[in-house]
Amino acid sequence: MAEGEYKIRDLDKIWVEYDKQNDILYINFGYDIEDADEEILSGEDIIVRIKGGRVVSITIMNFSEKAGIIVY
Repeated sequence: MAEGEYKIRDLDKIWVEYDKQNDILYINFGYDIEDADEEILSGEDIIVRIKGGRVVSITIMNFSEKAGIIVY
């Protein structure tokens, strides 16, 4: 694996949570929320959490605006 490349495992254990009040989408890989070794700000308001060279979660702030949808 080259530097700056990360793997996503546990795609069969993916779960998504949406915080409507704060307009944040959480995408988690695995059964539980894991502590991360590092967090990378990718683009505007997108946080990728890494542990041991693999992506454990992705957080997308201002999700409805980025997705172009209206949330009621």
